[in-house]
Amino acid sequence: MLNIAALFISITALFLWFNYKVLRLPPTIGVMVIGLALSLVLVNLNHFGMTVITDHAEFWLNQINFNALLMDGMLSFLLFAGALHVDLDKLKRYRYSIGLLATFGVLISTMAIGTAAWWLFAQFGVDVPYLYCLTFGALISPTDPIAVLGIMRNAGAPDDMEIKIVGESLFNDGVAVVVFTALLGAASASSSHALTPSGVGLLFLEEAGGGIALGLALGGLVYSLMKSIDQHQVEVMLSLALVIGGYALASSLHVSGPIAMVVAGLIIGNMARTGAMSDNTRRYVDGFWELIDEILNAVLFVLIGLELLLIPLTLDYLWIAAPLIALILCVRFLTIGLPTTLLRKTFDFRAGTTRVLTWGGLRGGISVALALGLPESPYRETLVVITYIIVLFSILVQGLTIGTLVRAVLPHK
Repeated sequence: MLNIAALFISITALFLWFNYKVLRLPPTIGVMVIGLALSLVLVNLNHFGMTVITDHAEFWLNQINFNALLMDGMLSFLLFAGALHVDLDKLKRYRYSIGLLATFGVLISTMAIGTAAWWLFAQFGVDVPYLYCLTFGALISPTDPIAVLGIMRNAGAPDDMEIKIVGESLFNDGVAVVVFTALLGAASASSSHALTPSGVGLLFLEEAGGGIALGLALGGLVYSLMKSIDQHQVEVMLSLALVIGGYALASSLHVSGPIAMVVAGLIIGNMARTGAMSDNTRRYVDGFWELIDEILNAVLFVLIGLELLLIPLTLDYLWIAAPLIALILCVRFLTIGLPTTLLRKTFDFRAGTTRVLTWGGLRGGISVALALGLPESPYRETLVVITYIIVLFSILVQGLTIGTLVRAVLPHK
């Protein structure tokens, strides 16, 4: 494990240096582009019989359980670090619109994308059961906080737009994981009777409600401990223990670790920042978590780029993915546009909000991790490859152009 960590951190550092010196892209996108380019080079070398390097690369990548690495490791750190810098007062102001997007938006999107995918697969002669298509809809529906946080902030989006999409992305992955778990359980059981509204509701209450309660309890506890001292080394360690221990505890209690970490991060980032930390401690805590966030983000996007070596891309999959990408954008446009229109008189929505939030709804590592976590079945490869193509489009095309869209929609910004 140490050798694997050393290898990929070293590769990530070199990619970051090359991106900074040559490509000048946003760091996360830049390292993923380099990883993709390297993967393509190795694939082409493989066609010419030069398989030694490719074999070694595939061997090392196969040592990594991407699903476990992200969902049980990186995600807790990344969500906490992201929530740490979200203004709770701004989040409260848009809580209803964010809540709608993070709950009903995910559910509607799951149904619409899953149903359309089922029809589309049939047109291409690919037999994927309806429940597996709905499972695909659940894993591809949520916007990814890891992809969204840095890119939206670099895009120059105004505060109200940024807080809506960042707030949505921080919470909707917890909802999506619950829906994904319920649908996958039903699909794996090969029986629709395993999927009931009451069962899904109970699972959601346990996971999401339990995650919120745990996050409040742990965040409040660490806040009180920080308030009783003024020692930056200890307070940084308390925040680190909160993330590692809190996520492990959430897993043991079978509640949503991602939601718990978001709630805890909001408490530490708002209450503890103003009421428990000195200026010196604040600098150290912020610096520590910003560094953790940047390092893990870079490693994650390098891995996404290099995963191309293990993904069997073919033109058939590209033909299926292309209309699905268009559909996903249309569904997101509707799920954002309808609430925006209905609530326009109640909330002050800036002109262009629907377009920016639609294009800024990036899919990323969480979708890939959930897809790779699918059990072995005749449909797994299809769903994994389609998910990977959609994520690449989302990050490379949407991620690189969202800043242009923001400037076009808000020319005087």
